[in-house]
Amino acid sequence: MILTLETPGHRRDKKIALAAISTPSLRSERTSARIGVRSRAPLRLGLAGGGTDLSPYCDEHGGAVLNATIGRYAYAHLTFRDDHRVVFRAHDVNKEDILPLASELPTHEGLILHRAVFNRIARDYMKGRLAAITVTTTVEAPAGSGLGSSSALVVALVEAYRQAFDLPLGRYDVARLAFEIERIDLGLAGGRQDQYAASFGGINFMEFLPNDKVIVNPLRVERAYINELEASLVTCFTGRSRESDTIIREQVKGIASASDKTVDAMHELKADAIEMKQALLYGNIAGIAEVLNRSWQSKKRTAAAVSNEHIEAVWSLGMANGAIAGKVSGAGGGGFLMFICDPEQRYRLISALNASGAEATTVQFTSEGAEAWATGL
Repeated sequence: MILTLETPGHRRDKKIALAAISTPSLRSERTSARIGVRSRAPLRLGLAGGGTDLSPYCDEHGGAVLNATIGRYAYAHLTFRDDHRVVFRAHDVNKEDILPLASELPTHEGLILHRAVFNRIARDYMKGRLAAITVTTTVEAPAGSGLGSSSALVVALVEAYRQAFDLPLGRYDVARLAFEIERIDLGLAGGRQDQYAASFGGINFMEFLPNDKVIVNPLRVERAYINELEASLVTCFTGRSRESDTIIREQVKGIASASDKTVDAMHELKADAIEMKQALLYGNIAGIAEVLNRSWQSKKRTAAAVSNEHIEAVWSLGMANGAIAGKVSGAGGGGFLMFICDPEQRYRLISALNASGAEATTVQFTSEGAEAWATGL
């Protein structure tokens, strides 16, 4: 198997072979100690349309989401071992799994995302040739943050394996594989936007169509407009990481039962994604704020647990200290709130939120998606 390094602008073309890595028994101790792969995938802000990427809504009506990746990442570092073990370490949650090398690892306990990615790669791509490895990860946001952190971690893991074993996976392939691992293999509730945002990076208008068709449309936004939006945005961790599973299952139940309240709210969210895309392309920050506020009201109608007393208190505090719009990023119930304000009011807004015990920061958008590179050369 060839470990490769990509030249800029390419994922599989013009690769430079760095080292020949076969099965564990054929690698030298020196090679296995030196050669590794590191990867990262960006987290994202869900600007508009979140929830319309859920089945069965997108299968029946088509979904549309506007999101943007930010300067927070999920990281993975893959190195090779010679002791016929698989070791997973997640430093941000202080957990470690040490398992005997096998073609299928149990996924009912431990670091289930790490295990499920290993299982799928072993099953679909390794053709019976297993490699003893150590995979170490960190994520720059807690699980349940509303920033797509779990999906970004899965994408970073897939990207590390893609680079280490020269797997024939493009960006759509990586995102689809990550989606299947989370939603099908592990049965975790959720939509589709997070995996595609982490894989592609940037500001994207995404369409989720029947028959599992996904179209990622990168937006060519004027740099001045991006700068102004960055200067106007504040993210705020409410201090309460939420379980999105309950919220998402309630939304799915409402869609499946054709609840007018849920389905109509989803239609509104989809329309908001289209309208916010136009506002962004024209640099209309006031228009973006108007859609954001409207979307927050629509989102709260999709499930009872989307908001709660604590979220409403933080939202109200932000609105009383310079914000002109705000809503949760992600499914809701906690995690991160995002606010839009006049840039001249941003310091005041951040100071007030932090004084209340929340964790408010500025936002920087990123243009690159998942990427991997060789280490120890």
